[in-house]
Amino acid sequence: MTPTEKPGRFLAPPQWQSDIFLTNPLFNDLALRFPLADCRQFPDCRQLTQWLHQQTGLTDWRFVDQSVLEQDGRYYEDFIFDTRQIPLRANNWHDLFGALIWCLFPATKQQINRLHRTELQAHGQKVRSKIRHKLTLLDECGVVLCLTPEQAELAQWLRQHQWQKAFYQQRDLWTQLKPMIFGHANYEMATRPFIGLTAKLWLLEIDADRQQEFDTERYSFVDELLAKQLAKPEQLLNHQQLSPLPLLGVPGWFAGQDLAFYQDTSYFRPKRQQTEQGVS
Repeated sequence: MTPTEKPGRFLAPPQWQSDIFLTNPLFNDLALRFPLADCRQFPDCRQLTQWLHQQTGLTDWRFVDQSVLEQDGRYYEDFIFDTRQIPLRANNWHDLFGALIWCLFPATKQQINRLHRTELQAHGQKVRSKIRHKLTLLDECGVVLCLTPEQAELAQWLRQHQWQKAFYQQRDLWTQLKPMIFGHANYEMATRPFIGLTAKLWLLEIDADRQQEFDTERYSFVDELLAKQLAKPEQLLNHQQLSPLPLLGVPGWFAGQDLAFYQDTSYFRPKRQQTEQGVS
């Protein structure tokens, strides 16, 4: 799929398009785990609930239409926490991908919901705490990358925006790394990818002796690790997490990744340098 120029305001396709799950490599994981390419219309709450039960075994959870929440009157996060019902807007790309993330990362999504609930009880609905702000960044835009201690140099290159080293020179390594999209807004915007599409990177360190476990049970393995890490919400305030990640630069996620592509500094921006006076 060819990217467009960055839109002034992003709009997802107005109609269902099953072909994107076959033509856009950003959707490869979803296409392997859900029969989305065979769907003739947006999956409804009943179908998504069936997938949730099949994928996770959480048979006491279900997706419901947004109107159920509107009639109930509770705050979104409180409603989910209290009822184990997840409201969705019908025929909506953003909410569809949100539902699929629940199917793939159920423990982490429950942990995020619990953290929102705790922060709401502490600060109320009108004050959006730093924890809730970071949770939203992860929830909407996160990409999870697992690295062993021996691959720490790659983490530094990514954090320092040394994109050619991290992406182009290490492109063969990325087939082994298997980064995972967590943010459902990433998926929504990938329906119409554009130069400028940027995610937030969440790095997880794994021991080399657990590599086989990661390779065979990738989503459940990462879901467990990420949920456990978020059990300590101060992890969200770690400034090394949630750094910018040009999404189309991830090797294998876009077809035009030659050297000239990575030399475009309007997209692959260098890191701004700290000075004694502040940020330059």
